[in-house]
Amino acid sequence: MNAVGIDVSKGKSTVTIRQPGDIVIMSPRDIPHTQSAINDLIDLIRGLDGETKVCMEHTGRYYEPVAAWLSDAGIFVSAVNPMLIKDFGDDSLRSPKTDKADSKKIARYTLDRWAKLKQYGSMDKTRNQLKTMNRQFGFYMAHKTALKNNLIALLDQTFPGANDFFDSPARSDGSQKWVDFVYTYWHVDCVRSKSLDAFTEHCRNWCKRKGYNFSAAKAAAIYQLSSDMIAVFPKDDSTKLLVRQAVAMLNTASETLESLRVKMDETASTLPEYPVVMAMNGVGPTLGPQLMAEIGDVTRFTHRGALTAFAGVDPGNDESGQHVRKSVPTTKKGSPYLRKTLFQIMDGLIKRSPVDDPVYAFMDKKRAQGKPYYVYMTAGANKFLRIYYGRVKEYLSALAEAENI
Repeated sequence: MNAVGIDVSKGKSTVTIRQPGDIVIMSPRDIPHTQSAINDLIDLIRGLDGETKVCMEHTGRYYEPVAAWLSDAGIFVSAVNPMLIKDFGDDSLRSPKTDKADSKKIARYTLDRWAKLKQYGSMDKTRNQLKTMNRQFGFYMAHKTALKNNLIALLDQTFPGANDFFDSPARSDGSQKWVDFVYTYWHVDCVRSKSLDAFTEHCRNWCKRKGYNFSAAKAAAIYQLSSDMIAVFPKDDSTKLLVRQAVAMLNTASETLESLRVKMDETASTLPEYPVVMAMNGVGPTLGPQLMAEIGDVTRFTHRGALTAFAGVDPGNDESGQHVRKSVPTTKKGSPYLRKTLFQIMDGLIKRSPVDDPVYAFMDKKRAQGKPYYVYMTAGANKFLRIYYGRVKEYLSALAEAENI
């Protein structure tokens, strides 16, 4: 048994090789992330006698090139949650935090968990890619929200309330009716400088050109509101430039988000659990891929409680002697990205109120008992994950059995 512990960082990895009985084959050594250095490491590992397993933490994105390179070379590689390594005992009062000490600890962890290590494979690459897409999606969504707020702030100076004229959902390319409207009618004087009939006809032509539904009553209502508005900025080229630039930036962000949303769904559809996840209530083409991205391979969780703990929606314990606390906050030690996705799913269930759904029924029961909002939402997320674990695990097991027949 040869345990290779790798502490991965940016640009280099620290490698330790150990055997049972506290035998050190290779003391901690820094390996730069270059093809020649990694190939030398591969040759070294291949030259070892006996079975060899490589273990590293899946921290950030740094570990992925090393894991992929070693895995493609036919070497057993396992990428584990950093919390498992952190909580692994050192039998020492000292807790040094260096790359060398971490690589030694990972090597000891590899020996101790030898039979339980899960191999990194091609499916992990797809899941990592999907997870990266989801993080980018979150980044661009925050960027879009900032751009939207910026545009509304500008409109408050030129055309107050124009963002509330239409509530049509975004199109497949990310465009929205109210955003396209203020690109053309960027100042209140663009409307009230015309007569009602002239504006109505102009708006009719605009809707036809853009492919939107036209309503004469809506056009009249907008004209009536515009006649009594106060604009801070004058109707000149500078104001026009500010508003149209803000619109262009928002449209670019929206288009990027929609294209990324489609790509995430395409990538998620290549994973085996996709049809089961998409069939769950509250999950759609947006939240489904996000959920799969953040949970990853469900088979790496030994039981349902492990998954809820990973999400941080499991209730904590507070017991000592005769003291037993009945109401304990959730641990929140898991993935905040997964909790956010679960919260969005629970929010959708609450709004749609599907009475035949067990998760909604459970949340509604807790709500009827007078539980606070975050309590029944978190409880619902916990129940949803347990159902998710059971359904996906059963489906994957059936697939595996079918492949073996």
